Amino acid sequence: MQIYTDRLFATMETVVTQHHALYATIPSQVIFFEALAEKAFHLSGSPNAHIARTTANAPTHDLIVGDERVSLKTETGRSTKPISISITKLCTTEREPWNAETLIERTCNHLTRYDLLLMLRAIWGESEIHYQLVDIPMDLLRLTEGSKLKEVGNRKGRRSLGGDITIDGEIAFHVHYDGSDGKCQVRNLSLARCRILGEWDQRF
Repeated sequence: MQIYTDRLFATMETVVTQHHALYATIPSQVIFFEALAEKAFHLSGSPNAHIARTTANAPTHDLIVGDERVSLKTETGRSTKPISISITKLCTTEREPWNAETLIERTCNHLTRYDLLLMLRAIWGESEIHYQLVDIPMDLLRLTEGSKLKEVGNRKGRRSLGGDITIDGEIAFHVHYDGSDGKCQVRNLSLARCRILGEWDQRF
């Protein structure tokens, strides 16, 4: 089922603009975005399509649209980069044992719980926010399975692990397992390897 349409993009821009009517300088962060995305899919899709949110904070997809399981992410801080993406929590893997093989396995298992990953990004200017609505390919994230993790940082106790994911000799992104909170993070994911569904500017 094709759920990413031009009508969805136009509707998403509209509901985000409505959000800014109440919160002029606060971008649509995770909780806001889940509600806005659900509304946008309802307004732009077939009236017969099944659209529903899942339980809040559940370690699975956030939204069901027809037969597609969608994970929703945001990147809206002032450090957001125009051409590379960071996912601060792809999943949480805090359980022991804390070793590369187990962490990669848990991450790959988590990625089977949804079919699509939709991200709203906010790039800050002096008087406007440049929004990007981005489809991050699941096949790209699944390359985590082939990562070669090494200990990084100087933290005492459980050390963080990280490794680069390469495609044809070029770094596509960096995967990082934070030893302090157990989160799997994706860093410096090339925007060029993803699909921008739409872009617009929101003045404030």
